[in-house]
Amino acid sequence: MTRPEYIDTLLLLALPASGKSEVRRFLLHAPLERRIQQYHVADTVQLDDFPYVHFLRCIDDELVKRDQAPVFYKGPNTGFANGLDWGTLLQLVNDDYAVMKDEAAASPGADPKLLFQRIDQARAAVGAPAVFAGMADALRDELAGALQGETDRLIGELFGPRPDSMANQTLVIEFARGGAEGASMPLTEPHGYGWNLSQLSPTLLERAAILYIWVTPEESRRKNAARANPDDPGSILEHSAPEEVLRADYGCDDIEYLIEQSDRPDTIRIEQDGRSFYLPIAVFDNRVDKTTFVRDDTARWTEADIEALHGGLADPLERLWKAYLALHG
Repeated sequence: MTRPEYIDTLLLLALPASGKSEVRRFLLHAPLERRIQQYHVADTVQLDDFPYVHFLRCIDDELVKRDQAPVFYKGPNTGFANGLDWGTLLQLVNDDYAVMKDEAAASPGADPKLLFQRIDQARAAVGAPAVFAGMADALRDELAGALQGETDRLIGELFGPRPDSMANQTLVIEFARGGAEGASMPLTEPHGYGWNLSQLSPTLLERAAILYIWVTPEESRRKNAARANPDDPGSILEHSAPEEVLRADYGCDDIEYLIEQSDRPDTIRIEQDGRSFYLPIAVFDNRVDKTTFVRDDTARWTEADIEALHGGLADPLERLWKAYLALHG
């Protein structure tokens, strides 16, 4: 086996607004050679489940405009009506990952009806009922017309930056999962990282390492409110989750529990179809905020801020690399 030079697939996991996108941007600020030496990450391509979260809300909004009941969410500021849709999101990420990793595969076209089919297929994979297959043709056509702009945006965000080759890239995947405030461990389906990570494809799990960004739920809620841009609720960088969702779905998470339960150091163990996957993991402590400055123009970054974030990231990423090599080297 050839010793890897950098992490192939990096899962950036954290509660909402914890600094996932900021960490990725900071890593890319370093020159490639130094980045690989210090952080063990190459140039990056990003996948994220938030564009699908937003798209499902847009579908509900269009249904309500037509005096139809919403399908995906209980209401405009609430969580999923069917919690299995947390898994639906990751089934869609699996599709995107497979396309990204296959140079011969064409990027998905910006066709709303194709996206509707993908959503139904992703729901079927987690045991949730189809939404669009039984919908009246006229209503489905209306939705497709109304959602063309959002479909263009989603495909552009996810596949517009796609390189010709992934040969020298780290694929970064961001998402957040959790459970209700005060929930006891282990979190159970469909909540928490344990169940949700088991929804990822075996090919992805075999290549993945996790950098978990640690903030408290209280800090997550504070930063979520601070970054909110009401003029662009679909923005990956500036969206905000509703307060009810933050408390019902992100009031805690199970990363610490999963680390404690693993029988290999610096990993978590994910069970899928009778098979165990060990994912290397390291924790970056961002409880005292080290990342918000990265949202500014790089000309405004201070040396003190840069050194504080570098100092916070360097050790966990080195530990992550050693755990990754122990499995893949």
